[in-house]
Amino acid sequence: MLCESCGKNEAYIHYTKIVNGKLEEGHLCEECAFKSYDFDGGFNMNKLFTGLIDELKDTKSQDREELKCSFCGLSYSKFRKEGKFGCSKCYETFSDKLEPLIKGLHGYNIHRGKIPANSSARTFLKREEMNLELELENAVKMEEFERAAQIRDELKKLRSALDAYKE
Repeated sequence: MLCESCGKNEAYIHYTKIVNGKLEEGHLCEECAFKSYDFDGGFNMNKLFTGLIDELKDTKSQDREELKCSFCGLSYSKFRKEGKFGCSKCYETFSDKLEPLIKGLHGYNIHRGKIPANSSARTFLKREEMNLELELENAVKMEEFERAAQIRDELKKLRSALDAYKE
């Protein structure tokens, strides 16, 4: 496939963009991609996150004064601009505003990675509990109330098993 920009070179850069619900695909050669996009400084993760944050509609903050970290003094607007936290307390301070971003990126607000094989049985039970809670939520949304009742009962049994473990 030839580059859509120059029409001469082979396209090695393929991208997909969704703007206002419309899917747009592009195919560029390396030379045209570097001309079109600022790759000179390398990929900047901070710019990626600040771009994602800017996409979120933050109507609540319009009615409040500027949110600042009590430990380092970083304001939310400065974080949005730079894409970097000032300290570890910033995560707690801005957590309400970060949850939609994290959920949008990962689909969940909690870590759902692999569990090491040598983990305790409680860890596996906690993962099962999370899965059942999601299933229950989906069953209720889909108005599958009989299935939701079954899941609720499974959750009760699982939680009593979890109570038996002391970590």
